[in-house]
Amino acid sequence: MKRTWCQWAALLSLGGLLVLPAQAELKPQWELGVGLAGLDFPLYRGADERRSYLLPVPYVQYRGEILQIDRDRMRGLLFRRGPFELDISVNGTVPVSSSDSVARKGMPDLDPTLEIGPSLNVHLYAEQRRQTNLNLRLPVRRVIATNFSRFEQQGWLFHPQLALDLRNVRQSGWNFGLVGGLIYADQRYHQYIYDVAPQYATVTRPAYSAGAGYSGAQVMTTLSKRYDNFWIGGFMKWDDVSGAAFADSPLVKSRQTFAAGLMVSWILFKSDKMVEVSND
Repeated sequence: MKRTWCQWAALLSLGGLLVLPAQAELKPQWELGVGLAGLDFPLYRGADERRSYLLPVPYVQYRGEILQIDRDRMRGLLFRRGPFELDISVNGTVPVSSSDSVARKGMPDLDPTLEIGPSLNVHLYAEQRRQTNLNLRLPVRRVIATNFSRFEQQGWLFHPQLALDLRNVRQSGWNFGLVGGLIYADQRYHQYIYDVAPQYATVTRPAYSAGAGYSGAQVMTTLSKRYDNFWIGGFMKWDDVSGAAFADSPLVKSRQTFAAGLMVSWILFKSDKMVEVSND
């Protein structure tokens, strides 16, 4: 049961600049609801074994001056001036039970991780109605592995990425997102996932020690639509670890992997307080 709750908690936790004045609109400061999500993804980056989930998830929107939470991410806005913005970036991974993985059988389990750190964001382009946005995101995140009874630092990640957001495509109400970038990590992070210590080596799984550096590339697309009290959205993510510093690890069984998810939510409660929101 303890492992199950860890899994649920980790899942709830996926030149010249042209920047025009934002057109703000009034929205509730917060919204709460409940939804259902279906997810399918590899056990870890480079795995050829998969895991699927169907589970209830909360719907949370909070539009504060500093703290902002939506379906895509949670961020703490620290600084904004012109096209530049500094916020807190948060991400994470789900736990991996080695008993569920042929490649990791007999090795220690991987605890879920929390990734947190600053992100410098640059607004590269925004058309006048703010329905098309292109941003450069430069997050640097500390990785913490936890089973919720202990916390262990497991290195650093740097994930530069370009993010294109298209809102209300062809006046349909549908929003489309495309995010792509490279990943770099230090040796400690790569070793946490891809090392094979001598005591866990076998005939088909030789001992291995990963180095620091390039950690692969990711591209993700999202599609969503908001109705009055209903929201639907989905994503697909392509992950490529070809040429990564750990690519020769015996735990890497597939150089390219895919993940996908679909979520529907019902908005049950809204704040009476309205705030101005710009589509940055």
